[in-house]
Amino acid sequence: MRQHNVLQGSPEWLALRAQYFTASEAPAMMGCHPTKKRTQLLHEKHTGLQKEVSSYVEERVFAPGHETEALYRPIAESLVGDDLYAVTGSAEIESLKLLASFDGLTMDEEVGFEHKLWSEENARAIEVDGEPPMHHVWQMEHQLLVSGAKHILFATSNGTVDQHAYCWYASKPERRAALIAGWKQFAADLAAYVPSAAEARPTGHAPDTLPALRIEVTGMVTASNLAEFKATALSAIRGVNRELTTDQDFADAEKAVKWCADVESRLEAAKAHALSQTSSIDELFRTIDDIASEARRTRIDVEKMVKARKDVIRSEIVRNGINMLAIHVQSLNERLGMHLMPSVPADFAGVIKSKRSIDSIRDAVSTELARAKIWANETADRIQLNIRAVNATGLPMLFADLQSLVTKAPDDLAAIVENRVAQHKAREAETQEAERQRIREEERVRADQEARERLAAEESQAQSSIQQAAQQGLISEPVAGDLSALVAANRAESVAGIDARQAIGEARARAAAVATPHVDAGVLIKLGDINARIAPLSINAEGLAELGFVHVKQEKSSKLYREIDFAAICSAMVRHLSGAAVPA
Repeated sequence: MRQHNVLQGSPEWLALRAQYFTASEAPAMMGCHPTKKRTQLLHEKHTGLQKEVSSYVEERVFAPGHETEALYRPIAESLVGDDLYAVTGSAEIESLKLLASFDGLTMDEEVGFEHKLWSEENARAIEVDGEPPMHHVWQMEHQLLVSGAKHILFATSNGTVDQHAYCWYASKPERRAALIAGWKQFAADLAAYVPSAAEARPTGHAPDTLPALRIEVTGMVTASNLAEFKATALSAIRGVNRELTTDQDFADAEKAVKWCADVESRLEAAKAHALSQTSSIDELFRTIDDIASEARRTRIDVEKMVKARKDVIRSEIVRNGINMLAIHVQSLNERLGMHLMPSVPADFAGVIKSKRSIDSIRDAVSTELARAKIWANETADRIQLNIRAVNATGLPMLFADLQSLVTKAPDDLAAIVENRVAQHKAREAETQEAERQRIREEERVRADQEARERLAAEESQAQSSIQQAAQQGLISEPVAGDLSALVAANRAESVAGIDARQAIGEARARAAAVATPHVDAGVLIKLGDINARIAPLSINAEGLAELGFVHVKQEKSSKLYREIDFAAICSAMVRHLSGAAVPA
């Protein structure tokens, strides 16, 4: 962390903060600040303009906060066991420029201190949850990220031990990852931010002010400005804006509804006053009724229009959030090179419940969109790591179910990859051994045939020699007969030995062929049939996939596997069960 020699609260400190994402801004960025919205923070960081702090807040909140912090510092130092110094520091982390200001930090930057003015809410959260509310947690998580400190002492007090509560906070890996991802998405949103044309909260304006309605009657109308009133009133009523888009338009429309209701009541009062003076003035009453009817009709129309248009705009904002998320997911799929992204959870309709103004609806959808984008980015990063792990095997044929695998945790996928590669190597070894056995058998058959031919030739030569010896009188006929029989017997014995070896070899070959057939005849077997064969055990498609066997075809709900793989499946299950039986 790089420390900056600036006084907290000074113009130099404020100027420095404008160049970084700060710890106090983290809660608003994460969408959980009690008073500042994420869209408001985007506007402030884009324009460099911040909402001015009122004198009331300065005097009633900030000043007492600084005072109690100073009073509590000796107590905090006694809890920490070391001196604490106010520090402002920065760090660049994953291309993010981050800044944090510490109420206190030890000289070795191992322990931080964060103090808040006494709050029942903070104290209750510390007692129940062991940590303050989440908007304070994100501030401290940011501080720990910037400083590299081990933990932070968080305290809420009135400056004394008579009214205080404290806890120790240490960074959590999942929160740190979420914070970094949140700032990355905020930086992307800030780069694309276009400020809204209307930032001020609309108050609404009623149509033109009408002249005071004056009617005097003495059995007849003696004095009236009703014609002038009618012209002005109808002109104003018919001029009510019915094209509602902005919060200002809605505020004006709601004001117009109240104005029309006021016109109705004033006309009723005037009519009642006139009736008290005369019993029948048709023209007067018809005119009053016309104006009142027009005002009532306009009021009802505008009321319905306000509700309908708000519903339309709410739907448009939600639909825009859905579309923006879909575009973001598509960009992630393009980055991955194929459509592997799962459905991204986003509750746009839920986050706008109870929201009344258009701005608050837009902010809620924008914050939910940012949260969903962060989740999608983390998922895409995990998928990319998993794709690399799969590609590194050089055996894509083992991962026909890649889309369901890549969303798994890297450790889980690594186990599956290792298992499948091991199974593949085992099958390859079996195939190679079978091929070697086939070659050995061919060589044995050839050797046996050569041995038979050699024995036949040797016997023929021996018999010829015996016959020649008998003809020449060298041996007698009986001896020649005995020698000939002996030679034939020796040959028969040798051939019998060859036949026995051949029978044994053929038997072994048949047994090997039954155990591990190496010729795929294209026969398929259903998952249900596999379970029937191994009953009472059972296994599902996911389990077979983890063993390295992915179904090659699917007919309706039935998953089909190669019949040739059944023996290998059984062997894989035996190895898996044997491994499970070994104590960890």
